[in-house]
Amino acid sequence: MKLGADHPSTLTSMANLALTYWNQGRWEEAEKLEVQVMEMSKMKLGADHPSTLTSMGNLASTLSNQGRWEEAEKLEVQVMEMSKMKLGADHPDTLTSIGNLALTLSNQGRWEEAEKLEVQVMEMSKMKLGADHPDTLLSMGNLASTFRNQGRWEDAEKLEVQVMELSKMKLGADHPDTLTSMNNLAHTWNSMDKKTEAVDLMQTCIRLREIKLGVDHPRTRSSVLALDSWQK
Repeated sequence: MKLGADHPSTLTSMANLALTYWNQGRWEEAEKLEVQVMEMSKMKLGADHPSTLTSMGNLASTLSNQGRWEEAEKLEVQVMEMSKMKLGADHPDTLTSIGNLALTLSNQGRWEEAEKLEVQVMEMSKMKLGADHPDTLLSMGNLASTFRNQGRWEDAEKLEVQVMELSKMKLGADHPDTLTSMNNLAHTWNSMDKKTEAVDLMQTCIRLREIKLGVDHPRTRSSVLALDSWQK
C-alpha cells in the first residue's frame, strides 16, 4: 500500500468496505475489518478520538446484528462514556451513542433501563437540535417502541402521533421516515383495537411505500403482510 496500513485514508477505505459487507449482512467479514480499523485507530489517533469512537460504534452495531448483546453493550458503554468526556453530554454523536446502547438494552428485554436512556436522548435532542429535527423524531420513535414492548399502548400512541405529524411537516408526507412512523402508529392502533383507524392508516402507508420504495421492498412487504393478518 502506498499510504501505509494505518494511514487515515486507508482506515476510511477499510471502514467503507466493512460498511458494504454490513449492508449485505456479511457480519463476520464486516466484524473482522471493523476490529482492525478500531485497533489501528486507537494506536494512530488515540482511544478517545471521534474516528476511533465511530469505529467502536460500528463494531458494536455488527455485534448487535449477530445477537451478541453483551459484547455490543460493553463497547457501547465505553463509546458513550468517552463521548461524554470528549464531546460533551449533549453532542449529537454522544446522543447517538446513548441511543445505540438503549437499543441494545431493549434487545435484551431490559425495558426500564432502555426507557431511562431514551428519555434522556429525546429531551436533550429537543433542546440541542429542536423538536422536529430528524434525530429528535428518531429518538421519540425509539422511546415509543420501548413503550410498545411493555404494552403501554397509550404512551406509545401519544408519541407516535407526534412523530408522524412532525415528520409530515418536516420531511414530507411520503418520506421513508414518515412512512415508518405511519406503520408504527398503525401497529399500535391495531393493538389497541382501533381496527378501522389501523387499517386505514396502513392502507395509506402501503400505497405510499409502493410508490416511494417499490412493491418488492422489504418494508412495503412487511406492511402488506401486517394488513393481511389484520383483515383475516
